[in-house]
Amino acid sequence: MVLPLTLLRSAANQPMMVELKNGETYSGVLAACDTKMNVHMRDIVCTARDANRFWKIPEAYIRGNNIKYLRLQEEVFSIAKDAPTNKEQRKKDNVKGGKGKGKGKGK
Repeated sequence: MVLPLTLLRSAANQPMMVELKNGETYSGVLAACDTKMNVHMRDIVCTARDANRFWKIPEAYIRGNNIKYLRLQEEVFSIAKDAPTNKEQRKKDNVKGGKGKGKGKGK
């Protein structure tokens, strides 16, 4: 199973299309994303809601709560399936999670 943020992170530097709730579409390359699904894109062609106007934009930051849906290429799914999960990554880096389990006495 691939979680949405894992999928989005795997799509870095891949072409994608974003449709906003207001009907505008942004087609470009994903530069970065964060945990709130805010996306930073570059080399964008923006299409107006009525599809009569187009703009070429070098880069844009789109807030996650304005996104209606994202369209990614098929190969991104295979990249995401091969990506390590957070748990696997922590084991690899020897990082422990959770509250401390030291021998100190709490007060």
